[in-house]
Amino acid sequence: MTRFLKNLVLLPIALVLIALAVANRHEVRLSLDPFSSADPAVSLQAPMFWFLFAAVAFGVFIGGVASWAAQGKWRKEAREKRREANRWHHEADRLKAQQQPARTAGSALPAPGSRSAA
Repeated sequence: MTRFLKNLVLLPIALVLIALAVANRHEVRLSLDPFSSADPAVSLQAPMFWFLFAAVAFGVFIGGVASWAAQGKWRKEAREKRREANRWHHEADRLKAQQQPARTAGSALPAPGSRSAA
């Protein structure tokens, strides 16, 4: 179901991006100099769709970083719970190892078929 919903959202976005890329194939100049529009010091010239795709990719990257940062407290809690679980597993293994020699030494309970009244 999740896969279907993801495709339902991403397919129209992909179609719109492809349509924009086909419609905006002409070269444009992206000026990164806010002070001199006539003769910019830093500018890029490329087809418009490259700038559109770069903007979308940058947005996806920023969204991923923001999502990763927002989930930091959950990752920290998971690490702490994992350490605690490992500590309890080691404690259980240690107690089992201490109990094993006592069972083999003859202090185990008698078998169910040989119950004595004493």
